[in-house]
Amino acid sequence: MLRDINDPRKDITPFDRAKVPPRQNLLFLPLIWLICRFATMPYKLKIEKHNMDGIKPPFLVYCSHNSFMDFYVTPLVLKPFRANYISELEGFETWGDWLYRQVGCLGTRKFINDQCLIRNITRVIDRGDVMVIYPEARYANVGTNSNMAPSIAKLAKLLKVPVVTLNAQGCYLQQPIWNLKPRKGARLHADLKCVITKDEIEKLSVDEVLGRITKELTYDEYKYQFEKGIKISDPWRAEGLHFPLYRCRKCGTDFATRSSGNRLYCRHCGDSYEMDELGQLHSEMGETIHIPDWYEWQRGFVHDEVRSGTYSLDVKVNVRGLPNAKNFIDCGTGRLTHDCSGFTLTFNNYRSGKEETLVFPAKSMPSVHTEYDFRGKYGDCITLSTYDDTFFCYPLEESRDQFNPTKIQFATEFMGGLYDKP
Repeated sequence: MLRDINDPRKDITPFDRAKVPPRQNLLFLPLIWLICRFATMPYKLKIEKHNMDGIKPPFLVYCSHNSFMDFYVTPLVLKPFRANYISELEGFETWGDWLYRQVGCLGTRKFINDQCLIRNITRVIDRGDVMVIYPEARYANVGTNSNMAPSIAKLAKLLKVPVVTLNAQGCYLQQPIWNLKPRKGARLHADLKCVITKDEIEKLSVDEVLGRITKELTYDEYKYQFEKGIKISDPWRAEGLHFPLYRCRKCGTDFATRSSGNRLYCRHCGDSYEMDELGQLHSEMGETIHIPDWYEWQRGFVHDEVRSGTYSLDVKVNVRGLPNAKNFIDCGTGRLTHDCSGFTLTFNNYRSGKEETLVFPAKSMPSVHTEYDFRGKYGDCITLSTYDDTFFCYPLEESRDQFNPTKIQFATEFMGGLYDKP
């Protein structure tokens, strides 16, 4: 991984987004199903299907997105049909372009207006296959869904095929993005449901289509855990939770929280919470906190900062570019700013060999891709994409007290219109 970031023979050829994706290789399907079965077996996957009688390809599937485990669950739920999947280029770089295409992946970059992707999605449907899309385009930070953009409903109306939803529960509990060590106690449950038939799709408005999809892809992993009595007893179960829960509830200090073992605490005022085996937080004063409530409480403060015009970020970052499915390229140190106008990134661009400033207007980005510990060794970062490059921005050590991916995400989504507009 990042295998040739220091290789002097860097390939800067842009990824071919327009390349027609092959159908999922039939010879690969039995192996895919076998691998997925072994991956999900320890977590006792239960699959339920609703309104699926008579539903055959082509159809469109919108899925919840909580962890890498989603990619093991989905093929089993869709069996015996083969499918195509949208994937960000980082997956192509990890596994290789040829292999990723053979398992049915379409390459794109996150949060850009990719018309080539729309054409390839249409090709998948026109040739009679299943098209799988994870509309949130990012893992859930605390096991709850993000708001859905209207564009997913517009796409469904464009394709004029049945719309199916897949809500996979327990995937986040098995491997939350803030700590990627698998949790043995997690249990998986998948609901596959046809929410709009082919006859209905043209009659319904965009808002009605969006409403049906959103209803089925609304989830709360901690509520699911508590109601089902799923015990996760790993003694390190809270380690990393300070990434999404970055603001102290007692003193209100941003980026002051830290975590250790089963405990979340504030290094500024000492306030402390213990995470029990059912995923609830308990304060020393006896207060019980539902983790998503803490998360949404933080979002409100960021929205207020944006409304008042006081939100801003100006930090030094290490920049690594991903032009294709072959290699990352080290771009050295750059400067990242974020305010109510959007992002700017100043760095040494390997395409021109000069220092350049790229501008990403706020209204052009409904969200931003975030990582808390990229590939288990590179730390927290955000990514910014153009049509030909994806830039991974990691804070320098001196910037860590200002850079938090969760807060950046809150501000980006608000300014981009995914939540209440300022």
